[in-house]
Amino acid sequence: MTVTDGVADVRLNRPDKLNAIDEAQFRAIADTIANIAARRDIRCVVLSGEGRAFSVGVDLDSLANAPALRDLMPRTHGAANLFQQCAWGWRTLPVPVIAAVHGYAFGAGCQMMLGADIRFCAPDTDISVMEMRWGLIPDVAGTALLRGLVREDRLREIIFTGRRYTGTEAFEIGLVTHQAAAPHAEAMAMARAIADSSPDAMRAAKRLLNLPWAISDGDLLLAESREQEVLLASDNHAEAVRAGRDKRAPIFKN
Repeated sequence: MTVTDGVADVRLNRPDKLNAIDEAQFRAIADTIANIAARRDIRCVVLSGEGRAFSVGVDLDSLANAPALRDLMPRTHGAANLFQQCAWGWRTLPVPVIAAVHGYAFGAGCQMMLGADIRFCAPDTDISVMEMRWGLIPDVAGTALLRGLVREDRLREIIFTGRRYTGTEAFEIGLVTHQAAAPHAEAMAMARAIADSSPDAMRAAKRLLNLPWAISDGDLLLAESREQEVLLASDNHAEAVRAGRDKRAPIFKN
């Protein structure tokens, strides 16, 4: 991970294995998420993969005898276990996360992509939640992340069939946000624009967007008012107003 001007550029870095995820990588990803969550200087994250793929998912051979796989029930990271945290954790970070996806996004790799708030994808990317092919269910938070993202019957098709989608098909059904010939460059451009906004407002917006879909309208409106009341009294809001009045770019505090 490198951090420049508030943007964390996080890259899966096992290109010789098409970024297949072994136990060491699962732990490294969870540690990276914790590191980002604790930092105030990071305003946006771009998640991508080195080499020819975003990630082909779990390295089944290396994980066959992993001690952590023998008991998935302990909640080691809040609501999630270690493996779920590597996808769910991106969604729960206090700052926006953008995935830049190319090559392959299979299984756990696909679910990590789904953990991002926004997803850029090359049109020829090969995407699949393919656990059903191995006699499994998506267990890296995939079901939780897909709910509300695609139509319910489409969600069932994606999981039941393990079908492989091109980036273009994934865009058409809502699995990804944007098609891009250069997904990392596009993601970084958006991340820089986000990092130029008030970090207080951006974090407040993500908290609101992360509230459960089942929350009542009244509770959501009340949460919105609470967030806005704090923002209205913040130094960064005052700076945004001053900058607008002075016709200059605002200088926000972390």
